[in-house]
Order: sequence, then structure tokens, then C-alpha cells
Amino acid sequence: MPFHTVGRIGRTYRHLRRYRQILAVFLKYGFGDLLRSMGVHGYAGARWWKIDAWRREPVVALSRAEAVKAALEELGATFIKAGQFLSTRPDLLPMEFVEELAKLQDDVPPFSFSDARRIVEQELGSSLEEAFSDFQERPVAAASIGQVHAARLPGGNEVVVKIQRPGLQAAVRVDMEIMTHLAALAERHLTGGEIHQPVLIVQELARSLERELDYTLEAANMERFAAQFADDAAVYVPTVYRDLTTKRVLTMERVHGVKASEVDQLEKDDLDGRKIASRGFDQIMRQILVYGFFHGDPHPGNIVVLPDNVICYLDFGMMGRVSRQDRECLVDLLAAIGRRNEAKAAAALLRIATPQGGLDYRLLERELGEITEEYSSRALKELDFASLLQQGMRMIVRHRLRVPPDLYLMAKALGSTEGLGRALDSEFNAMEYAIPFVRRIQFKRLDPRSITRDVLDSGSDFLRLLREIPGEVREILIQARQGRVKFEFEHRGLEPMLSTHDRISNRIAFAIVLASLVVGSALVILSGVPPTWHQIPAIGLAGFLVAGVMGFWLLVSILRGGKM
Repeated sequence: MPFHTVGRIGRTYRHLRRYRQILAVFLKYGFGDLLRSMGVHGYAGARWWKIDAWRREPVVALSRAEAVKAALEELGATFIKAGQFLSTRPDLLPMEFVEELAKLQDDVPPFSFSDARRIVEQELGSSLEEAFSDFQERPVAAASIGQVHAARLPGGNEVVVKIQRPGLQAAVRVDMEIMTHLAALAERHLTGGEIHQPVLIVQELARSLERELDYTLEAANMERFAAQFADDAAVYVPTVYRDLTTKRVLTMERVHGVKASEVDQLEKDDLDGRKIASRGFDQIMRQILVYGFFHGDPHPGNIVVLPDNVICYLDFGMMGRVSRQDRECLVDLLAAIGRRNEAKAAAALLRIATPQGGLDYRLLERELGEITEEYSSRALKELDFASLLQQGMRMIVRHRLRVPPDLYLMAKALGSTEGLGRALDSEFNAMEYAIPFVRRIQFKRLDPRSITRDVLDSGSDFLRLLREIPGEVREILIQARQGRVKFEFEHRGLEPMLSTHDRISNRIAFAIVLASLVVGSALVILSGVPPTWHQIPAIGLAGFLVAGVMGFWLLVSILRGGKM
């Protein structure tokens, strides 16, 4: 069952045990009041008071953001991935939480070689000795999702085999069910829950995890990324062995190089840090603005430098995508900021972002103008690209603009690449590469071949529309002839007038009923209809009493409304 289809938590023993374990960890780090506000204690069962006792145990003094990070690390793979996912979404969390979650550690103890052997043989349908001539028992790396073993193929090629942790799929499914249930409680009980829609956020996380746990998709990402840079000798992507790759096992070429973070070793091997920094930033800009398919986690551990300063990318589980339309808008946005044109910058931003509620367009323009003024007044070498991105993200959040989630991932990838560039070259400045790159793309749009391609694309869309119009018009006429066409009119701005009209009508009707009751009661009294009370008809007296109450009520209502 796909993770994103999980619903309400199942009431199995395994679920309840894991549920209580999760609650215990959050209580341990001081989130008891939040859980109580969500009404979680009603689902934890009779043991809640025992779990709640953890709240009173001393915990190392941590800030709220640090406590969240510590709790997620303690809860394991699913929650670590959730934290990493949220670290790319400043629209959902304050920046101090985003920055803290970006530090989440994914290093965990490896699982046993017997489990690794069993999974590989089960997935490949052959024994380990048949598939590999050599397979090292000790893993070279281990993380929450899987671990990596070095091996050798029968032909002699060196490979690494990435193996998913045993039982991970089932564990993640249980955690996602619990997380969905907690999100539903938060949406129902917490202030602002219906605005942020935590259930939808969890479903988005589930889809992301589902892709990351399928190694065949990672293999496809590697092949697509390699095809993008097929003509660039400065980029290297390890070869994927498809016949030895399944959803839980990924076999790829082993690459020997220097980690980008090992600056001293790069110098010993005569590798040029300045060239590596400039190449890396040029490559991430091409990934985003030219191809629209980029490495979402280019931290130093996922980048290896080969001889001749060739950059090799690893771990393609997290990839981002930017549509062609969004790429063009991003280029226009960066170019407008570079030209200090806040009006065009705002227009380009709003082609990417969708306002959620009222938008103060003038304030947005003014803030963009302040950003452009700040950056245009400095020398190019003084500009900080990561700081510009952070200001832009904060502004988007402040104005409640919704942008595609991959754009937040893009900002994080650009920031990571700039940080690596500064580590490799103290004088590295991303803006020196970004601004000329954007200008080149703009000039490329004026190329006759690009213009011709755009005209042909637009022309084909227009011709398709012309072909479809007669059929659509015919369908409308047929429905009209059959009496199935309905027209709906919606009046806006009339609500206050209609409300006033309703009050007037109600008071008039009330007064008519009141007058009728008074006249009718008087006629009954004059007629002397029994039964009587002190020779006065009781029905008439009751009518006058009711009329008096109604009259007093009407008078109070008029006085309260301030209209006499």
C-alpha cells in the first residue's frame, strides 16, 4: 500500500506500542502541553499517566528548535526524513527551526551482514557469490534508510551496493499512519491548523518518502542527470547496473576521489579549489535554470572530486524539478533585481507565486525595491547570494505567497553550493557567476532558433484550440437545445444591504403580528367569551399579556440597534 494512502491509525498492538513510544519521546523533550492541546491523551490509553510522568524528568536545557531536532533524531528514520523535509520549507516553520532541522544527523549503526545478504539474495533472485565475485561484509557507510557495501563484479569492475534496512517499509508505514493521525488532531484542535493543513503536509512527505525508498527511481534519476551533462567532461555520474538494481538494492560504479569537504587533501592532490567552486556553481545554475532537474542535496558529503577537477555527484534520492515556465520567471526575477526594477521583479514573482488571501502589492514592490537597493549599493564581491535567497524566502512567507515546494529545495541547494564554494575558495562570490549566467540565458532567448521554437509551440497550441472550438460550441448548443444549460449569477457586495432588508422585513412582520394580537384580544374581551376571570375573558387577557411581551421585545431590539 502506498504511504500516501494511509489513513486513521490502526488499533493494533504494534501501532499502540509505537504510538506510546513516540509520545514518550515528545513528552521527554517538553511537548506535553502541545500534545494535551491536541487531545492525544484520549488515544494513548490508560498508560498516558505513566508516559506523562516523563515530562517531569529533568531534560538537558534545549531551545524549542533544538528539542524538536533531538526528538526527531531519537525517533528514527521516518522522523529524521520528516525533519529534513521540513528544513526545506520556511513557509511552514520559523527560520530558527528550519536552520536547526538542517543539522539533523542521519548516521546510525549498521545492520548485520546476514540481513544484508538475505535482502540482496531475495531481491536479485540469486546467491551473493553468483552476483558478485567479492562482497565486503563491513559497510563503508550507514544511514537511517540503508547502508552501502563495497563489492566487485565477476568481470572485475568495482561497485558499491546500497541496501535498504530490513523492515523499513513496514516501519515507515506505521510511522506515517501515526503521523497522519497526529496531523489530523493538530488540524482539528490547534489554532491555525486549518490554514497550514498539516494532513496535506504529511501526505506530501509520504509521497517524498515513497520515492526515496524506491531505488529504481534513484537509478532513473542518475541516468537522467548523466544525460543532461553527457557533453560536459567536468561532470561525472557513476554508472548504474540495472540488472543488479531493484526497489531495495542499488548497484552502481564505485568512484575513487576526494570528498569536496576535504580541502587539505584536495591541495595535496593538486586539485584547484577555485576551479571546483566555480564549476560547481555553474553546474547547479544549469541544473536549475537550463534543465529544470537538479540535485536537491549537494552537500560536501555527496560530492567527490576526481582528477582534472571533475565533479562527481552521489546520492540521487532527493531531486528537484522546475517547470519551464517557472525557470523563465526565475530568470526574469533575478534580472529585474539586477536592474533595480522592483515593478518587474514583483510581476515575475507573482507569476511563480500564488497569493493566499489579501496581497498588498505596493508593500511587496517596496520590499523588493529595498532588497534591490541594498544589493545594488554594494560591490559585487561583497554580495552574499545565500543571504539574498533567505531574504526572498522570508518575504514570500511574510506575504503568504504559495510557491512550488521544489523552489524551497532549490534555494537550499543553491545555498549549500555557495557554502561549499566559499569553503573551497575564500574569495568565491556566487553573484559573480549568477548575474552573467542569467544574462546569457536572456540573450539566448533572443536566438532565432529559440524564438522559432517558441512560435511553433504557441502556434501548435493555437491550432489545437481552433480545432477544438467548433466541437465545444456544438456541445454547448446541443445542451442548450435539450434544456441542460444553467446560468448562475453571483452578487457580491450586496450582503450588507440584503441583511438590512431582512431586518426591516422581520420587524414589519413582527409589528403586524403584534397589532393583530392586540386587536384580536380586544374583540375577545368585548364579546365576553368564557372562560372569564373577574368577569373578563381569560383568552383576551392572555392575548394582551403576550402582546405586551412582544411589544417590549420589539422596543428593546430597536434601542439596541441604535435606530429609534
